Amino acid sequence: MAGRVEGKVAFITGAARGQGRSHALRLAEEGADIIAVDLCDDIPNVAYSSATEEDLAETVRQVEALDRRIIARKADVRDRDAMKAVIDEGVAELGKLDIVVANAGICVIAGWDETSVEVWDQTISTNLTGVWNTVQLTAPHLIAAGGGSMILTSSAAGLKGLPFLTAYVAAKHGVVGLMRAFATELAEHSIRVNTLHPTGVNTPMADPRTMEKFGPLLEAHPKLGPMMTNLLPVESTEPRDQSNAVLFLASDEARYVTSMEFTVDAGNTQY
Repeated sequence: MAGRVEGKVAFITGAARGQGRSHALRLAEEGADIIAVDLCDDIPNVAYSSATEEDLAETVRQVEALDRRIIARKADVRDRDAMKAVIDEGVAELGKLDIVVANAGICVIAGWDETSVEVWDQTISTNLTGVWNTVQLTAPHLIAAGGGSMILTSSAAGLKGLPFLTAYVAAKHGVVGLMRAFATELAEHSIRVNTLHPTGVNTPMADPRTMEKFGPLLEAHPKLGPMMTNLLPVESTEPRDQSNAVLFLASDEARYVTSMEFTVDAGNTQY
């Protein structure tokens, strides 16, 4: 029985671990070959540890264990030349491109008055400009393939003003704007563009060193605490929960789904 994305090729950013690796594995399980990139380097101002080249190699190992092909390279989504080189190499090797998952992102927790210019610039350039780079550089390959699906990772913070994340909220709202604009213009090429909006996900980004920064801020501003709460009785989701949504949006089951904000947020955005 053929997989739901059998014979397709997917490009995934931030693929060394976390949601990116999970997306790569879920798509590979259903028949896709993978082009994967990750920064694999330390990131200033970010509390959690960065992915490593060893992490990216482990993604390669796990995809290959599923008997799928994968090309994985170290690249920064902010570096257009590096991104274009990887995309072009991957398409030349694997033959085409059908699916794009713009997943890479960073998160820095700070009050509005403690968010530095450096953190602002760093977050916007990675979480928003990096998505723009990804979409603009991959779109010609999807056009050449006769269409495809793009999934841009936003957040619950792309639909509401979660506190102490000024730059992150601005970037993730911006991703929704990119989705709508690209969905409009690329529709004539049979390219669908949607955003994914997770609540908290059990990845290194949500490790205790990050989450503990919320504690004092929420104690000082207790009225904002409920904004972090999910309706369903879970504190966070697993990466595969998000990957199942990516698979659906990438598959022909969603062939008429475009310009949509797809929430896998346990009801967080209903508060």
